[in-house]
Amino acid sequence: MTEPGPRALPDGARVVVAGLGVTGRAVVAALSGRAGAAVRAGSVVTVDGRAPDADVRDADDPAVAERVVAGADLVVASPGWAPSTPLLTAARAVGVPVWSEIELAWRLRAERAGAHGPAPWLAVTGTNGKTTTVEMLASILTAAGLRAAAVGNVGTPVVEAAQDPSLDVLAVELSSFQLHHTLTTSFEAAAVLNVAADHLDWHGSLDAYAADKGRIYARAQVACVYNVADPRTEQLVRDADVSEGALAVGFTLGAPGPGQLGVVEDVLVDRAFHTEPGARDRQRTAAELGTLADLAHLAPGGGDGSPNVPPHVVANALAAAALARAHGVPAAAVRDGLRAFRPGAHRIARVRELDGVAWVDDSKATNAHAAAASLGAYPPGTVVWVAGGLAKGASFDALVADRSDRLRAAVLIGVDPEPVRGALARHAPEIPVVVVDPGDTGSVMRRAVAAARDLARPGDTVLLAPAGASMDQFASYAQRGEAFATAVAEL
Repeated sequence: MTEPGPRALPDGARVVVAGLGVTGRAVVAALSGRAGAAVRAGSVVTVDGRAPDADVRDADDPAVAERVVAGADLVVASPGWAPSTPLLTAARAVGVPVWSEIELAWRLRAERAGAHGPAPWLAVTGTNGKTTTVEMLASILTAAGLRAAAVGNVGTPVVEAAQDPSLDVLAVELSSFQLHHTLTTSFEAAAVLNVAADHLDWHGSLDAYAADKGRIYARAQVACVYNVADPRTEQLVRDADVSEGALAVGFTLGAPGPGQLGVVEDVLVDRAFHTEPGARDRQRTAAELGTLADLAHLAPGGGDGSPNVPPHVVANALAAAALARAHGVPAAAVRDGLRAFRPGAHRIARVRELDGVAWVDDSKATNAHAAAASLGAYPPGTVVWVAGGLAKGASFDALVADRSDRLRAAVLIGVDPEPVRGALARHAPEIPVVVVDPGDTGSVMRRAVAAARDLARPGDTVLLAPAGASMDQFASYAQRGEAFATAVAEL
Protein backbone atom coordinates (compact mmCIF):
# COMPACT_ATOMS: atom_id res chain seq x y z
CA MET A 1 0.00 0.00 0.00
CA THR A 2 1.41 3.40 -0.89
CA GLU A 3 1.53 6.20 1.63
CA PRO A 4 -1.21 8.75 0.89
CA GLY A 5 -0.75 12.48 0.89
CA PRO A 6 2.31 14.73 0.67
CA ARG A 7 5.27 14.21 2.98
CA ALA A 8 5.50 17.90 3.89
CA LEU A 9 3.68 21.19 3.98
CA PRO A 10 3.77 23.42 0.92
CA ASP A 11 5.95 26.51 1.22
CA GLY A 12 4.08 29.50 2.55
CA ALA A 13 1.36 27.43 4.22
CA ARG A 14 -0.54 29.44 6.80
CA VAL A 15 -1.07 27.32 9.90
CA VAL A 16 -3.25 27.93 12.92
CA VAL A 17 -1.94 26.13 16.01
CA ALA A 18 -4.80 25.37 18.39
CA GLY A 19 -3.47 25.06 21.91
CA LEU A 20 -0.09 26.11 23.23
CA GLY A 21 0.82 23.59 25.88
CA VAL A 22 3.76 21.21 25.43
CA THR A 23 2.36 19.91 22.14
CA GLY A 24 1.48 23.31 20.70
CA ARG A 25 4.85 24.82 21.53
CA ALA A 26 6.63 21.87 19.89
CA VAL A 27 4.46 22.35 16.78
CA VAL A 28 5.27 26.07 16.65
CA ALA A 29 8.98 25.33 16.97
CA ALA A 30 8.83 22.72 14.21
CA LEU A 31 6.92 24.96 11.82
CA SER A 32 8.88 28.10 12.60
CA GLY A 33 12.03 26.34 11.46
CA ARG A 34 10.60 25.75 8.00
CA ALA A 35 11.44 28.32 5.36
CA GLY A 36 8.38 30.06 4.00
CA ALA A 37 5.91 28.71 6.57
CA ALA A 38 3.89 31.40 8.30
CA VAL A 39 2.79 30.24 11.75
CA ARG A 40 0.04 31.81 13.82
CA ALA A 41 -0.24 30.56 17.37
CA GLY A 42 -1.41 31.48 20.86
CA SER A 43 -2.38 29.86 24.11
CA VAL A 44 -5.61 28.98 22.29
CA VAL A 45 -5.03 30.45 18.85
CA THR A 46 -3.64 33.72 17.56
CA VAL A 47 -6.35 36.09 16.43
CA ASP A 48 -4.45 39.31 15.93
CA GLY A 49 -0.82 38.39 15.34
CA ARG A 50 0.30 38.53 18.97
CA ALA A 51 3.38 36.63 20.14
CA PRO A 52 3.10 32.82 20.32
CA ASP A 53 2.75 32.92 24.11
CA ALA A 54 -0.04 35.49 24.06
CA ASP A 55 -3.04 34.67 26.23
CA VAL A 56 -5.83 34.54 23.66
CA ARG A 57 -8.95 32.88 25.07
CA ASP A 58 -11.84 33.89 22.87
CA ALA A 59 -11.69 31.16 20.21
CA ASP A 60 -14.71 29.50 21.82
CA ASP A 61 -16.78 32.26 20.25
CA PRO A 62 -18.01 30.87 16.89
CA ALA A 63 -17.68 34.26 15.22
CA VAL A 64 -14.07 34.58 16.35
CA ALA A 65 -13.38 30.98 15.30
CA GLU A 66 -14.67 31.66 11.79
CA ARG A 67 -12.46 34.73 11.52
CA VAL A 68 -9.39 32.84 12.72
CA VAL A 69 -9.66 30.01 10.19
CA ALA A 70 -10.51 32.32 7.29
CA GLY A 71 -7.60 32.10 4.88
CA ALA A 72 -5.83 29.38 6.82
CA ASP A 73 -4.35 26.41 5.00
CA LEU A 74 -4.19 24.10 8.02
CA VAL A 75 -5.17 23.81 11.69
CA VAL A 76 -2.95 21.73 13.97
CA ALA A 77 -4.98 20.79 17.04
CA SER A 78 -3.54 19.91 20.43
CA PRO A 79 -4.92 16.70 22.01
CA GLY A 80 -7.20 18.46 24.47
CA TRP A 81 -9.23 20.12 21.72
CA ALA A 82 -12.37 18.07 21.16
CA PRO A 83 -13.72 17.90 17.58
CA SER A 84 -16.81 19.83 18.72
CA THR A 85 -14.92 22.98 19.72
CA PRO A 86 -15.96 26.04 17.63
CA LEU A 87 -12.54 26.51 16.06
CA LEU A 88 -12.33 22.96 14.71
CA THR A 89 -15.99 23.02 13.68
CA ALA A 90 -15.38 26.26 11.77
CA ALA A 91 -12.31 24.80 10.06
CA ARG A 92 -14.19 21.74 8.84
CA ALA A 93 -17.08 23.89 7.64
CA VAL A 94 -14.83 25.78 5.21
CA GLY A 95 -12.72 22.78 4.22
CA VAL A 96 -9.57 23.64 6.17
CA PRO A 97 -7.77 20.39 7.13
CA VAL A 98 -7.35 19.63 10.82
CA TRP A 99 -4.25 17.63 11.76
CA SER A 100 -2.91 16.29 15.00
CA GLU A 101 0.69 16.86 16.03
CA ILE A 102 1.21 13.21 15.06
CA GLU A 103 0.05 13.81 11.50
CA LEU A 104 2.31 16.85 11.21
CA ALA A 105 5.25 14.91 12.65
CA TRP A 106 4.68 12.09 10.16
CA ARG A 107 4.82 14.53 7.27
CA LEU A 108 7.97 16.25 8.59
CA ARG A 109 10.03 13.11 9.27
CA ALA A 110 13.75 13.46 8.70
CA GLU A 111 15.93 10.97 6.85
CA ARG A 112 18.02 8.81 9.17
CA ALA A 113 21.72 9.56 9.31
CA GLY A 114 23.55 6.90 7.33
CA ALA A 115 20.37 5.00 6.42
CA HIS A 116 17.70 5.06 3.76
CA GLY A 117 14.43 6.71 4.73
CA PRO A 118 13.04 8.04 8.01
CA ALA A 119 13.15 6.06 11.25
CA PRO A 120 10.25 3.57 11.51
CA TRP A 121 7.66 4.05 14.23
CA LEU A 122 6.40 1.36 16.63
CA ALA A 123 3.17 2.72 18.06
CA VAL A 124 1.13 1.91 21.17
CA THR A 125 -2.34 2.95 22.32
CA GLY A 126 -4.94 1.58 24.72
CA THR A 127 -6.96 2.71 27.68
CA ASN A 128 -4.23 1.66 30.12
CA GLY A 129 -0.61 0.56 30.08
CA LYS A 130 0.56 2.77 27.20
CA THR A 131 3.38 4.53 29.01
CA THR A 132 4.74 1.39 30.65
CA THR A 133 4.62 -0.54 27.37
CA VAL A 134 6.33 2.20 25.38
CA GLU A 135 9.06 2.56 28.00
CA MET A 136 9.53 -1.24 28.07
CA LEU A 137 9.74 -1.19 24.28
CA ALA A 138 12.37 1.57 24.30
CA SER A 139 14.38 -0.41 26.86
CA ILE A 140 14.25 -3.52 24.65
CA LEU A 141 15.26 -1.58 21.54
CA THR A 142 18.15 0.01 23.42
CA ALA A 143 19.26 -3.42 24.67
CA ALA A 144 19.42 -4.45 21.02
CA GLY A 145 21.93 -1.67 20.35
CA LEU A 146 19.48 0.63 18.57
CA ARG A 147 19.24 4.39 19.04
CA ALA A 148 15.65 4.55 20.24
CA ALA A 149 13.45 6.98 22.15
CA ALA A 150 10.12 6.73 23.98
CA VAL A 151 8.10 9.65 22.64
CA GLY A 152 4.57 11.03 22.44
CA ASN A 153 2.51 11.20 25.61
CA VAL A 154 5.73 10.17 27.36
CA GLY A 155 9.02 11.99 26.88
CA THR A 156 9.85 14.08 23.82
CA PRO A 157 7.02 15.44 21.63
CA VAL A 158 6.71 13.33 18.49
CA VAL A 159 7.09 16.29 16.14
CA GLU A 160 10.49 16.98 17.69
CA ALA A 161 11.71 13.37 17.69
CA ALA A 162 10.55 12.80 14.11
CA GLN A 163 13.04 15.41 12.90
CA ASP A 164 16.00 13.90 14.76
CA PRO A 165 18.13 12.07 12.15
CA SER A 166 20.18 10.28 14.84
CA LEU A 167 17.33 7.97 15.91
CA ASP A 168 17.04 4.46 14.46
CA VAL A 169 13.46 3.81 15.62
CA LEU A 170 10.73 5.56 17.61
CA ALA A 171 8.59 3.97 20.33
CA VAL A 172 5.47 6.13 20.18
CA GLU A 173 2.71 6.41 22.79
CA LEU A 174 -0.53 7.69 21.26
CA SER A 175 -3.81 8.71 22.87
CA SER A 176 -7.22 8.49 21.26
CA PHE A 177 -7.20 12.30 21.13
CA GLN A 178 -4.03 12.31 19.03
CA LEU A 179 -5.26 9.55 16.75
CA HIS A 180 -8.58 11.26 15.99
CA HIS A 181 -6.93 13.80 13.65
CA THR A 182 -4.20 11.47 12.36
CA LEU A 183 -4.78 10.63 8.71
CA THR A 184 -1.85 9.17 6.75
CA THR A 185 0.50 7.39 9.18
CA SER A 186 1.84 3.95 8.29
CA PHE A 187 3.52 2.48 11.36
CA GLU A 188 5.91 -0.44 11.09
CA ALA A 189 3.93 -2.14 13.87
CA ALA A 190 1.14 -0.98 16.16
CA ALA A 191 -0.61 -2.24 19.29
CA VAL A 192 -3.92 -1.60 21.01
CA LEU A 193 -3.45 -2.91 24.54
CA ASN A 194 -7.06 -2.75 25.71
CA VAL A 195 -10.24 -0.72 25.31
CA ALA A 196 -12.44 0.28 28.25
CA ALA A 197 -14.77 3.20 28.86
CA ASP A 198 -12.72 6.40 29.20
CA HIS A 199 -12.84 9.95 27.88
CA LEU A 200 -16.44 9.45 26.82
CA ASP A 201 -17.05 13.14 27.46
CA TRP A 202 -14.58 13.89 24.63
CA HIS A 203 -15.51 11.14 22.16
CA GLY A 204 -19.25 10.92 22.81
CA SER A 205 -19.48 7.11 22.96
CA LEU A 206 -17.44 3.98 23.61
CA ASP A 207 -17.70 2.99 19.94
CA ALA A 208 -16.31 6.33 18.80
CA TYR A 209 -13.51 6.08 21.36
CA ALA A 210 -12.62 2.56 20.20
CA ALA A 211 -12.71 3.60 16.54
CA ASP A 212 -10.17 6.35 17.20
CA LYS A 213 -7.94 3.84 18.99
CA GLY A 214 -8.23 1.56 15.97
CA ARG A 215 -6.84 4.22 13.63
CA ILE A 216 -3.39 3.19 14.87
CA TYR A 217 -3.60 0.04 12.72
CA ALA A 218 -4.27 1.85 9.44
CA ARG A 219 -1.63 0.99 6.85
CA ALA A 220 0.42 -1.03 9.38
CA GLN A 221 3.38 -2.55 7.56
CA VAL A 222 4.55 -5.59 9.56
CA ALA A 223 2.21 -6.35 12.47
CA CYS A 224 -0.99 -5.36 14.25
CA VAL A 225 -0.65 -6.43 17.89
CA TYR A 226 -3.84 -7.06 19.87
CA ASN A 227 -4.95 -8.38 23.27
CA VAL A 228 -6.41 -11.89 23.05
CA ALA A 229 -8.35 -11.25 26.28
CA ASP A 230 -10.00 -8.13 24.79
CA PRO A 231 -12.09 -9.10 21.74
CA ARG A 232 -12.65 -5.46 20.85
CA THR A 233 -8.94 -5.04 20.08
CA GLU A 234 -8.99 -8.06 17.77
CA GLN A 235 -12.03 -6.66 15.98
CA LEU A 236 -10.18 -3.38 15.44
CA VAL A 237 -7.47 -5.38 13.67
CA ARG A 238 -10.05 -7.17 11.53
CA ASP A 239 -11.57 -3.82 10.56
CA ALA A 240 -8.25 -2.16 9.72
CA ASP A 241 -7.00 -1.46 6.19
CA VAL A 242 -3.38 -2.60 6.53
CA SER A 243 -0.42 -2.96 4.19
CA GLU A 244 -0.17 -6.20 2.27
CA GLY A 245 1.50 -8.92 4.33
CA ALA A 246 0.95 -7.32 7.74
CA LEU A 247 0.34 -9.93 10.44
CA ALA A 248 -2.27 -10.02 13.20
CA VAL A 249 -0.33 -10.91 16.36
CA GLY A 250 -2.07 -11.59 19.66
CA PHE A 251 -0.63 -11.53 23.17
CA THR A 252 -2.09 -13.62 25.97
CA LEU A 253 -1.37 -14.50 29.58
CA GLY A 254 -2.01 -18.14 28.69
CA ALA A 255 -0.24 -20.52 26.37
CA PRO A 256 0.05 -18.84 22.96
CA GLY A 257 -1.42 -20.26 19.80
CA PRO A 258 0.27 -19.91 16.41
CA GLY A 259 0.91 -16.25 15.64
CA GLN A 260 0.79 -15.21 19.30
CA LEU A 261 3.01 -14.36 22.25
CA GLY A 262 2.16 -15.72 25.68
CA VAL A 263 3.23 -17.53 28.82
CA VAL A 264 4.03 -21.23 29.24
CA GLU A 265 4.55 -21.99 32.92
CA ASP A 266 6.86 -19.07 33.87
CA VAL A 267 8.35 -18.53 30.42
CA LEU A 268 7.50 -15.71 27.99
CA VAL A 269 7.12 -17.37 24.59
CA ASP A 270 6.99 -16.07 21.01
CA ARG A 271 5.10 -18.11 18.39
CA ALA A 272 4.72 -15.25 15.93
CA PHE A 273 8.21 -14.07 14.95
CA HIS A 274 10.29 -17.15 15.82
CA THR A 275 10.59 -18.32 12.20
CA GLU A 276 9.90 -17.01 8.74
CA PRO A 277 6.21 -17.17 7.68
CA GLY A 278 5.62 -20.46 5.89
CA ALA A 279 8.58 -22.25 7.49
CA ARG A 280 8.04 -25.99 7.74
CA ASP A 281 8.43 -26.21 11.54
CA ARG A 282 6.64 -22.94 12.33
CA GLN A 283 3.60 -24.58 13.96
CA ARG A 284 5.67 -26.79 16.28
CA THR A 285 8.32 -24.40 17.54
CA ALA A 286 8.62 -21.24 19.62
CA ALA A 287 11.23 -18.79 20.90
CA GLU A 288 11.86 -18.17 24.60
CA LEU A 289 11.97 -14.43 25.33
CA GLY A 290 12.51 -14.48 29.08
CA THR A 291 10.82 -15.55 32.29
CA LEU A 292 8.56 -14.01 34.89
CA ALA A 293 11.64 -13.73 37.10
CA ASP A 294 12.93 -11.13 34.62
CA LEU A 295 9.92 -8.99 35.64
CA ALA A 296 10.08 -9.70 39.40
CA HIS A 297 11.37 -6.18 40.11
CA LEU A 298 7.99 -4.88 38.82
CA ALA A 299 5.93 -6.83 41.38
CA PRO A 300 4.49 -4.90 44.38
CA GLY A 301 7.46 -4.38 46.66
CA GLY A 302 9.52 -5.80 43.78
CA GLY A 303 13.14 -6.76 43.83
CA ASP A 304 12.74 -9.67 46.27
CA GLY A 305 13.07 -12.25 43.49
CA SER A 306 9.40 -13.22 43.61
CA PRO A 307 7.78 -13.95 40.24
CA ASN A 308 4.38 -12.74 41.56
CA VAL A 309 4.12 -10.11 38.84
CA PRO A 310 0.73 -8.40 38.33
CA PRO A 311 -1.01 -9.73 35.20
CA HIS A 312 -1.25 -6.33 33.54
CA VAL A 313 2.53 -5.91 33.83
CA VAL A 314 3.07 -9.25 32.09
CA ALA A 315 0.61 -8.24 29.37
CA ASN A 316 2.45 -4.96 28.81
CA ALA A 317 5.75 -6.82 28.56
CA LEU A 318 4.35 -9.21 25.96
CA ALA A 319 2.96 -6.34 23.88
CA ALA A 320 6.31 -4.52 24.01
CA ALA A 321 8.08 -7.74 23.04
CA ALA A 322 5.74 -8.25 20.08
CA LEU A 323 6.44 -4.77 18.72
CA ALA A 324 10.18 -5.19 19.20
CA ARG A 325 10.14 -8.58 17.50
CA ALA A 326 8.21 -7.06 14.58
CA HIS A 327 11.18 -4.71 14.19
CA GLY A 328 13.54 -7.68 14.12
CA VAL A 329 14.95 -7.48 17.65
CA PRO A 330 16.53 -10.77 18.84
CA ALA A 331 15.00 -12.71 21.72
CA ALA A 332 17.97 -12.06 24.02
CA ALA A 333 17.44 -8.30 23.73
CA VAL A 334 13.82 -8.71 24.88
CA ARG A 335 15.03 -10.44 28.02
CA ASP A 336 17.80 -7.89 28.65
CA GLY A 337 15.52 -4.93 28.00
CA LEU A 338 12.83 -6.19 30.39
CA ARG A 339 15.43 -6.81 33.08
CA ALA A 340 16.79 -3.29 32.65
CA PHE A 341 13.41 -1.57 32.57
CA ARG A 342 12.43 0.60 35.53
CA PRO A 343 8.93 2.13 35.64
CA GLY A 344 8.35 5.85 35.89
CA ALA A 345 7.04 7.52 39.01
CA HIS A 346 3.49 7.06 40.31
CA ARG A 347 3.00 3.57 38.85
CA ILE A 348 2.54 1.06 41.68
CA ALA A 349 5.47 2.69 43.50
CA ARG A 350 5.96 1.60 47.10
CA VAL A 351 6.37 4.81 49.08
CA ARG A 352 6.92 3.45 52.58
CA GLU A 353 6.18 0.65 55.01
CA LEU A 354 5.07 1.74 58.47
CA ASP A 355 3.73 -0.39 61.32
CA GLY A 356 3.36 -3.34 58.97
CA VAL A 357 1.32 -1.35 56.41
CA ALA A 358 2.59 -0.76 52.86
CA TRP A 359 1.83 2.61 51.22
CA VAL A 360 1.69 2.45 47.41
CA ASP A 361 1.36 5.31 44.91
CA ASP A 362 -0.42 4.39 41.67
CA SER A 363 -1.67 7.89 40.89
CA LYS A 364 -1.25 7.07 37.18
CA ALA A 365 -4.38 4.86 37.51
CA THR A 366 -6.63 7.63 36.18
CA ASN A 367 -9.59 5.50 35.11
CA ALA A 368 -11.61 2.54 36.34
CA HIS A 369 -9.84 0.00 34.13
CA ALA A 370 -6.42 0.98 35.48
CA ALA A 371 -7.63 1.02 39.08
CA ALA A 372 -9.11 -2.47 38.66
CA ALA A 373 -5.75 -3.78 37.43
CA SER A 374 -3.98 -2.12 40.35
CA LEU A 375 -6.37 -3.48 42.98
CA GLY A 376 -6.16 -6.93 41.43
CA ALA A 377 -2.50 -7.22 42.39
CA TYR A 378 -3.36 -7.54 46.12
CA PRO A 379 -4.89 -10.31 48.25
CA PRO A 380 -8.58 -10.11 49.23
CA GLY A 381 -9.52 -7.85 52.13
CA THR A 382 -6.13 -6.14 52.41
CA VAL A 383 -6.47 -2.80 50.60
CA VAL A 384 -7.41 0.59 51.99
CA TRP A 385 -8.25 2.26 48.70
CA VAL A 386 -7.67 6.00 48.23
CA ALA A 387 -9.81 6.92 45.22
CA GLY A 388 -11.67 9.72 43.50
CA GLY A 389 -11.23 12.55 41.00
CA LEU A 390 -12.74 13.56 37.68
CA ALA A 391 -14.84 10.70 36.31
CA LYS A 392 -14.63 11.85 32.65
CA GLY A 393 -18.11 10.46 32.00
CA ALA A 394 -17.26 6.94 33.20
CA SER A 395 -19.09 4.62 35.62
CA PHE A 396 -17.40 2.82 38.52
CA ASP A 397 -20.01 0.11 39.08
CA ALA A 398 -18.12 -2.63 37.25
CA LEU A 399 -14.87 -1.69 38.99
CA VAL A 400 -16.39 -1.95 42.47
CA ALA A 401 -18.38 -5.08 41.67
CA ASP A 402 -15.25 -6.83 40.37
CA ARG A 403 -12.74 -5.63 42.96
CA SER A 404 -14.67 -5.04 46.21
CA ASP A 405 -13.30 -8.34 47.55
CA ARG A 406 -9.85 -6.71 47.70
CA LEU A 407 -11.00 -3.88 49.95
CA ARG A 408 -10.81 -3.41 53.69
CA ALA A 409 -11.98 0.21 53.39
CA ALA A 410 -12.08 3.20 51.04
CA VAL A 411 -11.07 6.83 51.46
CA LEU A 412 -12.58 9.13 48.84
CA ILE A 413 -11.08 12.38 47.59
CA GLY A 414 -12.21 14.59 44.71
CA VAL A 415 -14.52 17.56 44.35
CA ASP A 416 -17.38 15.18 43.55
CA PRO A 417 -16.91 11.84 45.35
CA GLU A 418 -20.45 10.67 44.56
CA PRO A 419 -19.65 8.51 41.48
CA VAL A 420 -17.34 6.25 43.49
CA ARG A 421 -19.33 6.48 46.72
CA GLY A 422 -22.51 5.53 44.88
CA ALA A 423 -20.85 2.50 43.29
CA LEU A 424 -19.55 1.37 46.70
CA ALA A 425 -23.00 1.79 48.25
CA ARG A 426 -24.61 -0.29 45.50
CA HIS A 427 -22.06 -3.10 45.25
CA ALA A 428 -20.11 -3.15 48.53
CA PRO A 429 -22.25 -1.61 51.27
CA GLU A 430 -20.30 -3.48 53.94
CA ILE A 431 -17.04 -1.65 53.10
CA PRO A 432 -16.28 1.31 55.44
CA VAL A 433 -16.03 4.55 53.47
CA VAL A 434 -14.52 7.87 54.58
CA VAL A 435 -15.22 10.90 52.38
CA VAL A 436 -12.60 13.66 52.66
CA ASP A 437 -14.17 17.12 52.66
CA PRO A 438 -12.95 18.75 49.43
CA GLY A 439 -13.21 22.28 50.86
CA ASP A 440 -9.50 22.75 51.61
CA THR A 441 -7.78 21.42 48.50
CA GLY A 442 -4.32 22.11 49.86
CA SER A 443 -4.73 19.66 52.73
CA VAL A 444 -6.94 17.04 51.08
CA MET A 445 -4.23 14.42 50.64
CA ARG A 446 -2.84 14.87 54.13
CA ARG A 447 -6.33 14.30 55.55
CA ALA A 448 -6.89 11.30 53.26
CA VAL A 449 -3.63 9.70 54.40
CA ALA A 450 -4.55 10.27 58.07
CA ALA A 451 -7.93 8.61 57.52
CA ALA A 452 -6.31 5.67 55.71
CA ARG A 453 -3.87 5.14 58.57
CA ASP A 454 -6.76 4.83 61.01
CA LEU A 455 -8.40 2.18 58.82
CA ALA A 456 -5.35 0.07 57.90
CA ARG A 457 -4.16 -3.02 59.80
CA PRO A 458 -0.74 -4.75 59.77
CA GLY A 459 -0.37 -6.66 56.51
CA ASP A 460 -2.61 -4.21 54.60
CA THR A 461 -1.72 -1.90 51.72
CA VAL A 462 -2.91 1.68 51.47
CA LEU A 463 -3.22 2.10 47.70
CA LEU A 464 -3.64 5.40 45.89
CA ALA A 465 -5.32 4.22 42.67
CA PRO A 466 -7.78 7.06 42.09
CA ALA A 467 -9.72 5.78 39.03
CA GLY A 468 -10.21 9.42 38.04
CA ALA A 469 -8.29 12.32 36.58
CA SER A 470 -6.57 14.73 38.92
CA MET A 471 -7.41 18.18 37.64
CA ASP A 472 -10.27 18.88 40.06
CA GLN A 473 -7.82 19.16 42.98
CA PHE A 474 -4.29 18.79 41.57
CA ALA A 475 -2.31 20.09 38.61
CA SER A 476 -1.58 16.55 37.37
CA TYR A 477 -1.55 12.91 38.39
CA ALA A 478 2.15 13.44 39.23
CA GLN A 479 1.38 16.24 41.69
CA ARG A 480 -1.34 14.07 43.23
CA GLY A 481 1.15 11.22 43.71
CA GLU A 482 3.77 13.56 45.13
CA ALA A 483 1.22 14.93 47.62
CA PHE A 484 0.46 11.36 48.70
CA ALA A 485 4.16 10.51 49.13
CA THR A 486 4.77 13.70 51.10
CA ALA A 487 1.84 13.07 53.42
CA VAL A 488 2.96 9.48 54.00
CA ALA A 489 6.52 10.62 54.74
CA GLU A 490 5.16 12.97 57.41
CA LEU A 491 3.43 10.15 59.33
